[in-house]
Amino acid sequence: MPPRSKVGQLPPDVKAWLDQALAENNFSDYEALSAELAGRGFAISKSALHRYGQNFEERLSALKVASEQARAVVAAAPDEEGAVNEALMRLVQEHLFKLLMSEGGQFDLPKVAKAVAELGRASVVQKKWQSEVRSKAEAAAAQVEKIARKGGLNADTVAEIRREILGVAA
Repeated sequence: MPPRSKVGQLPPDVKAWLDQALAENNFSDYEALSAELAGRGFAISKSALHRYGQNFEERLSALKVASEQARAVVAAAPDEEGAVNEALMRLVQEHLFKLLMSEGGQFDLPKVAKAVAELGRASVVQKKWQSEVRSKAEAAAAQVEKIARKGGLNADTVAEIRREILGVAA
């Protein structure tokens, strides 16, 4: 097993500063970052910073692309039933699982646990919301069906109206 990354062992406040500095400097000038860290009491070579920076830049780029794609999907297909949100939650679950399996213990377990807990809560809220929307649609369909029958529409027309309201394929 390779030795743990020195960057990964930095205190959270120093690592947060490093991440911000990398992004602000467009992932360049690793010599200056190495010198700044040395001034703060952390001996990390420019090569180690570069390896970390490349990985961080790839992840940041992937996150930006995913965010742009998510915005495009939402704009192109408004989501009344929460399907996009549910799909995103499943995607996050999958990535968290991959993280747990691949990082070999080099992750912040409390943060991952918090993310899993928040994802679980979001899933419960999503399912509750979907149930409420479905119940309201059922009530509206029943009311429309009652009015349609009273108005003299035939059973096939009433069934078609009900399917349209509930979004059920014919």
